Amino acid sequence: MIEKIKAWDEGLFIYLNSFHHDWLDPVMFQLTQTWPWIPLYLFLSFLVIRHYGKSSWWVFIGIGLTILFADQFTSGFMKPFFERLRPCHDPIWDGIVHNYGKCGGLYGFASSHASNSFGIAMIMYLTLGQKHDHIKWLFLWATFFSYTRIYLGVHYPADVTVGGLVGVSAAWGAWYISQAIHKLSTQSVR
Repeated sequence: MIEKIKAWDEGLFIYLNSFHHDWLDPVMFQLTQTWPWIPLYLFLSFLVIRHYGKSSWWVFIGIGLTILFADQFTSGFMKPFFERLRPCHDPIWDGIVHNYGKCGGLYGFASSHASNSFGIAMIMYLTLGQKHDHIKWLFLWATFFSYTRIYLGVHYPADVTVGGLVGVSAAWGAWYISQAIHKLSTQSVR
């Protein structure tokens, strides 16, 4: 069963990775970085502060915990535990995989980019989704951000799918912890 899933994952990777264009390579490489998305992060921070005001600190604790949990679980635990080579490091794909830019660390399961982006999308949806309907579009951004990793040849589809699930789970955990901290702080003030 595992071999069938692996074969399907590799086949889907080769298919998706083949859709590249020379003019798009540097664009996708830049869009997989953090800095182009800083205006988005600033806008989200503005929405949090505008909605929660002085009590927005607990939301930022939740965001920080989400990123910490998502990133550390994928990079600190999963990658060294599973030791699945990134496609751009696997010699069986030499001459087949389109890799643009850096390949990254040796192992790629699961994607930290995917876990962090889906974690951010989920924690923002949990904190602002009922107030701002457009927040749900962050999941489309997280999907695109994760796809750049396949496009660049550094992750398989399963890497980004599992990474996304880790991020969503991390956001839920961080949400409950930050909610508990917020409730404790408001009770102690009374």
